[in-house]
Amino acid sequence: MRAGAIIGGVLALAVVLGATGTLLVAVLWPPAIALAPPGQAAFDAARIVRGAQLASIGNCNVCHTRRDGRPYAGGRPIATPFGTVYSSNITPDPETGIGGWSEAAFVRAMREGVSRDGHHLYPAFPYDHMTKMRDADIRAVYAFVMTRRPMRGSMPPNALAFPFNHRPLVAVWKLLFLDRGALKQDPGRGAEWNEGAYLVEGLGHCGACHTPRNALGAERTKEAFAGGSSDGWVAPALDAASPTPVPWDAEGLYRYLRGNAQSLHGVAAGPMAPVASNLADVPDADLRAIATYAASLAGIPRHERQVDAERALAQGRGSAGSRDETSDGAAIYAGACAQCHGGAGREPLIPALDLALSSVLRLPRPDNALHILRQGIAPVDDAAGPFMPPFAGVLTGAQTIALLDYVRSHFAGRPSWAGLAQAVRAGQKDRIEANGRIGNARRQP
Repeated sequence: MRAGAIIGGVLALAVVLGATGTLLVAVLWPPAIALAPPGQAAFDAARIVRGAQLASIGNCNVCHTRRDGRPYAGGRPIATPFGTVYSSNITPDPETGIGGWSEAAFVRAMREGVSRDGHHLYPAFPYDHMTKMRDADIRAVYAFVMTRRPMRGSMPPNALAFPFNHRPLVAVWKLLFLDRGALKQDPGRGAEWNEGAYLVEGLGHCGACHTPRNALGAERTKEAFAGGSSDGWVAPALDAASPTPVPWDAEGLYRYLRGNAQSLHGVAAGPMAPVASNLADVPDADLRAIATYAASLAGIPRHERQVDAERALAQGRGSAGSRDETSDGAAIYAGACAQCHGGAGREPLIPALDLALSSVLRLPRPDNALHILRQGIAPVDDAAGPFMPPFAGVLTGAQTIALLDYVRSHFAGRPSWAGLAQAVRAGQKDRIEANGRIGNARRQP
């Protein structure tokens, strides 16, 4: 009897271990999905059109198109703290794209971050947001990408440090941080607000840039929209800590996201420029819902922001501040900036944002101000729109520091940025190295 109990216990333990091992294998190495995709004729026109609109909201073309490459053919390098990940080809090319992907495989990639062949996708692809999408919307995006022109585009190998170059570890990351399931509706809010929450938190994945991340690259969900980074730019806070002196309202955000310059906020620049360009043609209902939800994130402005807003609105163009108007920065501003931004005794020839209203000058780091000063602002794809010339190569490092010190103090009433000189030197070094690489490439036979 005792021997029988022992044998029974051993068998039970074997079953448990076997089941655990099977589950572990399934989690670390999901199975491939070998179903054949439907032909293009399977997708009706309305579904493809809706898929195109949703792909624009998701900004899919930006990440899945190399800067000098073909649309959706992938290969764009995405810098992460753990190394570089290259975006995949999502055209229906059968060899290098997703031409062999069934709808089921596409849905699994969006919901679970698993490729058709079963390997885990790195969360540089924001499936932690896409998992919130409705089934019908995922199917619409699938219809859109599967009816694009097939483009051949092989990816360079990812350049990730050990141990992050081992994909099974992504399964552990998912167990810790991937929150699957639909976004819950807030019954206390209207339909437009809830739809905006669905688009912003899901497909739009705004938090991917505007939320800080932890040491393992996951969003700090308790600090949602408290500010983050993207491509070397500061993605400002959208919550009550927003640096804009005049709080956004839904109408202002709607026009900004349509790509229009706002007298109180300026125009989209840096990584936000292609976002606004993509949103320019999405349906009004979608964009107004996004604007309604995003505007609500800040809540009631803090007292210091209200004071800052009143100060910014009350002052005349370029009249704020007490910095010495004979300083080098003031002289540079008068010669290079006042003709558009006003002040220094001049009316603007082409009115641009009054810098007293600039959120860039109120950010905790100088990154965005430096990028804008060096690169300027230009419409995406040479379209019509607001323009600011680049000053890289025009201003010396010392002049750049003097100008940014002046405008931050004069217009925003803030002290000089800590680390400004180091940031300017680092930017100059990067530009010299980049110019060297371009020159070497041109000299190649």
